[in-house]
Amino acid sequence: MVIAGLQKLTLLDYPGKIACTVFTAGCNFRCPFCHNASLVVGGPGELMTEEEFFSFLEHRRGVLGGVCVTGGEPTLQRDLLNFLDEIKKKDYSVKLDTNGYKPEMLKNAVSAGLVDYAAMDIKNCREKYALTTGVKDLNFTPIEESIEFLLSGTVEYEFRTTVVKELHTQQDIAKIGEMIAGAEKYFLQGFIDSGDLIAEGFSGYDENEMKNLLKTAKKYIPSAELRGF
Repeated sequence: MVIAGLQKLTLLDYPGKIACTVFTAGCNFRCPFCHNASLVVGGPGELMTEEEFFSFLEHRRGVLGGVCVTGGEPTLQRDLLNFLDEIKKKDYSVKLDTNGYKPEMLKNAVSAGLVDYAAMDIKNCREKYALTTGVKDLNFTPIEESIEFLLSGTVEYEFRTTVVKELHTQQDIAKIGEMIAGAEKYFLQGFIDSGDLIAEGFSGYDENEMKNLLKTAKKYIPSAELRGF
């Protein structure tokens, strides 16, 4: 498992739990607005060994309730299932963040009881997925498969979209709503320039603009909410 970083405490990443967040290196997407560019294109950087990570978890028993596994893209890690299994053996709940492009890995992790909560990024409407992910000729079928799987309700989940003014319009939000209609949870997240982007020239909508976009999303997912405002 290529561990590129660890946030030792988060009250935000895992809904309802005090958790830590472990970052994996590498991603198959090149979203130009990605706020973790160094994890995607800059190589693994300073690594933490699995032994160090599990030692940390051992010492946080009774303090932390969950572990968020994010990236990069965790489902690219060949030994992800073994890694999640070791976390579960220590009696932690697991939240897995994914872009949905490896549906079989997602399904296998869930069916093995290794994921308690899944969060899938919906990058944009189908027509603009390749543009938004920075992957020319993107095959959309795996995305559809992951969406369908999560919509089946096999595991607790959320969908989320980071909204970028230069990439997302109200019409795009409506098309996303149609694509994931009836979803359990859907969040529109405001874009913030982290200073570690793949490309420059992107900006976020203000709160009032986001509220208008939320009204569109709610036509398809009544429980939709804003996050980060």
